[in-house]
Amino acid sequence: MRSALEERLVLWTGQRLRSAAWSGYRRMRRYAGVGIALLLMVVFLSATQPAFASSINATNVLRSVAVLYMVSIGNTFVLLTAGFDLSVGSLLSLSGAVLAGMLLAGIDPWLAILAILVFGAAVGGLLNGMLIGKAGLSFFVVTLASMSLLRGVTFVYTGGRTKQVDIETLSRLGDGKIGGVSVPILLMAGVLLVSLFVLHYTRFGRAVYAVGGNKEAARLSGINVGLVLVAVYAISGLLAALAGVIQTGRLGAAAPVAGTGLELSAAAAVLLGGTSFSGGSGGVVGTTIGVLFIGVLRNGLGLMGVSSFWQDVVTGVILIAAIAIDRLSRAND
Repeated sequence: MRSALEERLVLWTGQRLRSAAWSGYRRMRRYAGVGIALLLMVVFLSATQPAFASSINATNVLRSVAVLYMVSIGNTFVLLTAGFDLSVGSLLSLSGAVLAGMLLAGIDPWLAILAILVFGAAVGGLLNGMLIGKAGLSFFVVTLASMSLLRGVTFVYTGGRTKQVDIETLSRLGDGKIGGVSVPILLMAGVLLVSLFVLHYTRFGRAVYAVGGNKEAARLSGINVGLVLVAVYAISGLLAALAGVIQTGRLGAAAPVAGTGLELSAAAAVLLGGTSFSGGSGGVVGTTIGVLFIGVLRNGLGLMGVSSFWQDVVTGVILIAAIAIDRLSRAND
């Protein structure tokens, strides 16, 4: 016969297991649809486009989404707090232009790259994060204004001209290999693992979800809401700068229009991955699937000979569909 304490322990354990299972089901349900759609698209393209199923094409797809992946992961952190960073494309362009200028001036490549990453985090945290998290301004107004500001600064700095830069260290980051694996793919894997750890195994990660779920409740529980918001925009800025480094290394040049429209593709990827516009739910696994969906779709359209001009149309349709799915998901929760 079990004692009363043992019975209560068994009951408590069962409740915790059921709660964990239900939470896991709800998390997976948010990106199960796009995951199934991705799988069906892969099967269809493999059957209709012989070149699609090759290992070379698979590598090309992953390399092609590296820039979008970085800014999408950064915006996942922001969206989890019920915000969004519209300035990532402009910050990417400015980071690439400043990096090219530093390298052309003879600054050590690794020191220049490190400085650009710090620069991106500082711009995201101080420009966007402070105004949103500390001054309490609307994320839409602030990031829209910073998008215009940063784009203008980029054109002033470059004079509207593309800066050519041919530095071996930078080229390796954008298009090199380590052990036969493309460096951008390794960087994506590293960012994914770090992001998973931060969001699910640290106090900061729990605070991000809490702030997105209910800012006032998070504040009353002792969380520094303003500091959390500053931090997530700094992360978004850091990853946008990293995307700028990868883009500049891949192209061997920094164009002032390099990141134009990237924020919309990032929004589509994050929302497709199940992170809610209202904050508090979602994560980087779903965003990874969303980015892969967009990358595979674009690659498939290219193999089928569809004009690249239609990609913006497709992205817009996907964004509308993702917002609709988000609304339906929240209505059913």
